[in-house]
Amino acid sequence: MPPSATAPVDAQQQPPVPPTNGLDRFFRITARGSSVSREIRGGLATFFAMAYIIVLNPIILGSGTDKFGHQLDNGQLVTATALMAGLTTILMGVIGNVPIALAAGLGINAVVSLQLAPKMSWPDAMGMVVLAGLVLMILVASGLRQRVMDAIPGGLRRAIAIGIGLFIALIGLVDAGFITRNPDAAHTTVPMGLGIDGRLQGWPVLVFVVGLALTFVLVVRRTRGAILIGIVVMAFTAIIINSIADIPDASWGLSVPRVPDKIVDTPDFGLIGEVSLFGGFHEVGILTGSLFVFTVLLSGFFDAMGTIIGVGEEAGLMDDEKGQMPNMGRILMVDGVAVAGGGFGSASANTCFVESTAGVGEGARTGFANLVTGGLFLLALIFTPLARVVPSQAATPALIVVGFLIMASNVREIDWSDFTIAVPAFLTLIAMPFTYSITNGIGIGVLAFILLRIADRRFREIPWLLNVVGLCFLVYFLLDPIEQALGVK
Repeated sequence: MPPSATAPVDAQQQPPVPPTNGLDRFFRITARGSSVSREIRGGLATFFAMAYIIVLNPIILGSGTDKFGHQLDNGQLVTATALMAGLTTILMGVIGNVPIALAAGLGINAVVSLQLAPKMSWPDAMGMVVLAGLVLMILVASGLRQRVMDAIPGGLRRAIAIGIGLFIALIGLVDAGFITRNPDAAHTTVPMGLGIDGRLQGWPVLVFVVGLALTFVLVVRRTRGAILIGIVVMAFTAIIINSIADIPDASWGLSVPRVPDKIVDTPDFGLIGEVSLFGGFHEVGILTGSLFVFTVLLSGFFDAMGTIIGVGEEAGLMDDEKGQMPNMGRILMVDGVAVAGGGFGSASANTCFVESTAGVGEGARTGFANLVTGGLFLLALIFTPLARVVPSQAATPALIVVGFLIMASNVREIDWSDFTIAVPAFLTLIAMPFTYSITNGIGIGVLAFILLRIADRRFREIPWLLNVVGLCFLVYFLLDPIEQALGVK
């Protein structure tokens, strides 16, 4: 990949430079080849790339109804989402010292809203999430979670990073409206298509296309702050276009680029701490409750693991010999705390966000960027109307650009001549975007690796712990027939 302003900087290849002050020493900013200005730009880029969660998470959780017919209040959900995202992101920055932001995990929140809540009360459902986080913390404290990460072969790690690159690129294309889902009524075998009815229509998509072109041009010209400049310029452009053109709000998606009627909104902390740790087991029984916790646990475990690997590879923070990031134990522990904290705040499980790569692409290499991102989430508690101004069409070009950078920097590192790693790697990197899940991609890749190594009579080369992981994934993929066989559905 040609060098660029957004290319990852491998701190291990840089000569040691003494820190300039206490802040630099604590976050190792200079040692990782970064600067305060780059960290600030990275933190801003990450926030803009994932600010949509403030709007989307309340929609997903608020659409569900618990066993007793109760729905969660949207205003309280907005507060819970922004508060827990801000606190856990700052905690990751201070404790883990990596530019990985956290917020309510997509997919897990749907499980909580559509699977857990209908069988129990909302506090019971959030208690299940807290329990999953506590189990994660126990796994980290025992060292088991890190050993699972270490057991994954290097080639598969690279494939996970590439898969995440393709995944976030697809997220960007879908959120921008450049790609849309074909309705089932069309009776077509093609699940997605270009724009609407195969055509790009409307000003919002044009904002995305121009923003994508602008950001790539800035990257090629090695412009400092290329990704952040692209987001800010296109956000202002969208505001201007929306003010002079007759555009339906629905065309923009979750965030309409309009100057808000009010700048400040009052946060409502009513949902914080509304959890019942073991009430769910009373409602559904020990077996069903355990399966629910297992589902949340497995999804959170491997979603975060994949994101940590992907962001670490892109930021040049991975040790090439050991395949580990600095402070890995702390990073994993904070992730476990975030899962439990998200449940405690009734925001669903908080987890590492792949959109953090937008900040890494902007130059972030340390946890100082998280202070910026987390601080903006906390400011959004009272400035929520402003956080909703930037439309996805202005922010998602960053995801496409970063997806390209991740793929370009990792695809050559896989041994494509060894089919026992090449095939699992291929399945991993296509399964993530096609199933819209990091966990699914990792699971399919692990199972394929185990199967092909056995077929090639190289069973002894499979780490024993990876076999255990494979068994867990087998249960995960066969969960529906298992539940039916046990009579819990």
